[in-house]
Amino acid sequence: MSGPLARLVRQQRRRHADGLRLAAASATIVGASTVLLLGLSGWFLTGAAIAGLGGLAAAQAFNVLLPSAGIRLLAILRTAFRYLERLSGHAAALKALAAIRPALFAALAASPPAEAMALSRGEASARLVQDIDAVETRFIRLSAPWGAGAAVASGVAMAAGASWASALVAAVSVAVSLVSSRWLARRLSVRTGPAIQQATGALKDAMAAYVAAAPELRVYGVQDRAAAEIEALGVDLDTLRRKAVAAQGWLVVLQGLILGLAVALTLVFAQSAAQPLAAMAGLAAAMALEGLSGVTKAFEQDAGADAAAVRLDTVLKHEPSEAGARAIAERKSLTFGDLLVEPGARLVLTGPSGCGKTTILERLLGLRSFSKSAHPGIRRDERMLLLCAGQEPSAQTRSTFAYAPQDAVLIEGTVRANLALAGAHAEAAMWNALTDAGLEARVRDMPLTLDTWIGENGERLSGGERRRLSLARALLRDAPWLLLDEPTEGLDPATEAQVVARLDARLKRTGQGLILVSHRAAPRALCDQQLPIASPRAIG
Repeated sequence: MSGPLARLVRQQRRRHADGLRLAAASATIVGASTVLLLGLSGWFLTGAAIAGLGGLAAAQAFNVLLPSAGIRLLAILRTAFRYLERLSGHAAALKALAAIRPALFAALAASPPAEAMALSRGEASARLVQDIDAVETRFIRLSAPWGAGAAVASGVAMAAGASWASALVAAVSVAVSLVSSRWLARRLSVRTGPAIQQATGALKDAMAAYVAAAPELRVYGVQDRAAAEIEALGVDLDTLRRKAVAAQGWLVVLQGLILGLAVALTLVFAQSAAQPLAAMAGLAAAMALEGLSGVTKAFEQDAGADAAAVRLDTVLKHEPSEAGARAIAERKSLTFGDLLVEPGARLVLTGPSGCGKTTILERLLGLRSFSKSAHPGIRRDERMLLLCAGQEPSAQTRSTFAYAPQDAVLIEGTVRANLALAGAHAEAAMWNALTDAGLEARVRDMPLTLDTWIGENGERLSGGERRRLSLARALLRDAPWLLLDEPTEGLDPATEAQVVARLDARLKRTGQGLILVSHRAAPRALCDQQLPIASPRAIG
């Protein structure tokens, strides 16, 4: 396994090496003690039965205490170290996954906007949840070969006590079981594993989309159609899962056949040995094969884990940058074609709906790629920070702007949590931003003020309140330029006038520049420069 995910996995294995070593050592003890326990139990019960049939003298001569003590010791060891194996192994795996998920999120945030924004909610969730869970096997199964090796070694050694032929049968059966199980697992699960991951993402996508559109579904009376689509996706997922279970069933059948044949042949070749030793050899061979269960389980999960690794590598290849967190103190001018916008100036982009005004803002932020034929051109001179057409803005470039989009997106959480997206600020600064956005009085009336929960995407707020909270978040960001896209849309005239007046006062106080998109007269009156956008072709 190679690639960004492989490097992360190796890094986490080194970091949690102690826990993984403890899990491997515990698995070794569990594998050996399990086989020894059953083999010794078989020998003890068979020997006791024969002694009992041999009469009182034979029964009295049979040593009961020593084998009983050995059985109790092995049972205690098996129970204690199985608990320790699960505890240490899963603890190491969970800690590793807790480090990998933030790394994946950081890489997703650092990926090119066109790539990141192409991921739907369901696909992003599948990467962060299902795909990472599939990678968990890369840690959990590290102890499986050790336990399997100890079980096989113990089983072969106990079978050798009856005859070397019995030991050879046990060893060959283990090899045949490993090879055939790996072949069959790959053949049966290579399609179902990745397909289950994709089907789960599709189902999550549909659920997220229809839950968000629940009011519209009720209004237009299409709940049944939406439910039928979700049901069809659920049926597809269940079908794939049944195929996966069927594949596991064939593996169980194959292993059962090999186990039965191995035990039978072991007993045949142990005929010359004493009956207790023959019983011990047969049970030891059976338990040696049972000890492979952890390894064969890993074979079943390989296809899904490999497919998950490929998908994760496409995201993890992007390296996060720390530069985006630093604001740029120096104020730079912007050039739009032949129009130069000096620091602190105010420019409104005008034109009919659909002509590309929002697209220009998104290109400034690097949320869309530049077109070489784009007009008005966004080019660089000796005073400019923006990049030329065909180049991607850097994280440092993006930090030049504070942005309140037309479709305000809020995270599920509190008012404070949403404002904190603009960076770490004192509470007084948050209240000042809320005041300038015309939302301070509303937040103070909330039960917990800044710590009031506003629900998913601010569902407990009105549309105008969500827009003003997005504006307050943009005002908090310490950036030379403020990009506002329809900041007063949906506000009543009195509230709009208040927001515009406070925004004007803030811009005068801070000297911050403004790039505005608005169809409303009140906010457009803030600007002293205008750039008409004639048609969609004008922006490439």
